[in-house]
Amino acid sequence: MTNAANNKKTAMIISGVAIGMVAMSFAAVPAYKAFCQVTGWGGTTQRAEVEANRTLARKITVRFDATVSQGLAWRFKPEQVSQELHIGETGLAFYEAENRSGKSITGRATFNVSPAKAGIYFKKIECFCFTEQTLQPGEKASMPVTYFIDPALADDNNLDEVQTITLAYTFFPWDDAEEAPSVGGSR
Repeated sequence: MTNAANNKKTAMIISGVAIGMVAMSFAAVPAYKAFCQVTGWGGTTQRAEVEANRTLARKITVRFDATVSQGLAWRFKPEQVSQELHIGETGLAFYEAENRSGKSITGRATFNVSPAKAGIYFKKIECFCFTEQTLQPGEKASMPVTYFIDPALADDNNLDEVQTITLAYTFFPWDDAEEAPSVGGSR
């Protein structure tokens, strides 16, 4: 092989690697999100269609936290600090959001659970975080989340010491939103 042929082959390999790296970077976010949703890794909660099929005597305290990202003119807070539930018992918590701007704003909440290892056992049946939320100027809305702690948590020896789980939300502006319906009338 000539030197020019070797250089061409090397350039092709490097180009292929670079293209592959760019393609992998675009695939990384959806792949990571899917991995976290399936495994509960990083405190990602799970969705459930129905309530738990059993309730255990062991209780867990669920704490609630809320933040708003920069650029979103909302006030956002949990309506209760915590709830104590039996594992498997269905809980209902509310968060309050208020649009403090003079225009209609759409936001979307991201969430996580800590400790992160409990994320796979935190099951949400209904949540305002499943869709974007639009608030009119000055509007306040009470937004529910229905959840339970999967009884399988009691079978996981790595979670024997867990007495408290924190459910945290952060609201971000949702720029891709089309005219979405409001989460509720002014309260």
